[in-house]
Amino acid sequence: MKKSFFILFIILSILSGCRKDETPRTSGIDTIDNTTQKTTTWYTFGFLFSQAKKVSTLDNPGPDVIVYVNIDNPPSRLTLQANNLKPSFYKVGDFTDVEAAIPAFNNLKIVEVSRWEDMADPITANQVWVFRTGSEHYAKIRIISTINEIRDTLAYGECTFQWVYQPDGSLTFPGK
Repeated sequence: MKKSFFILFIILSILSGCRKDETPRTSGIDTIDNTTQKTTTWYTFGFLFSQAKKVSTLDNPGPDVIVYVNIDNPPSRLTLQANNLKPSFYKVGDFTDVEAAIPAFNNLKIVEVSRWEDMADPITANQVWVFRTGSEHYAKIRIISTINEIRDTLAYGECTFQWVYQPDGSLTFPGK
């Protein structure tokens, strides 16, 4: 009896110790902003497509994209910037309203990029972009909304976006 109990205990311990590795989502709607935080250094949060979450600029790996308020040439404008030291953005188009932007985003299945840009500049609602990560994976992005204002005497920028990530490294996006 003791032997059976011991074997059952070991089997249950092994089974309870097993966990399933959850595959990160490959699409969604997320919001990032340029709010700075401080521990011993200043940092902000951006978005990492491969893990489908907001991550700190201090993390490793860091975010794929961050939102930045460019105040160099007034009026200020919002940009998305890459964290991979190469041109990574391609604008598919500016659309007049959400009714035009959603089908353009959803129907974007295969992308042919003529020229990558250093940043998505400027970003505004109803745009569709393609983003190239540092590891040559791709995401399509639809800008849903942006906020560009002064908060507590600082330039504040926020971007809400819909995205689909292509983890296989191709420029072909799955259909819905």
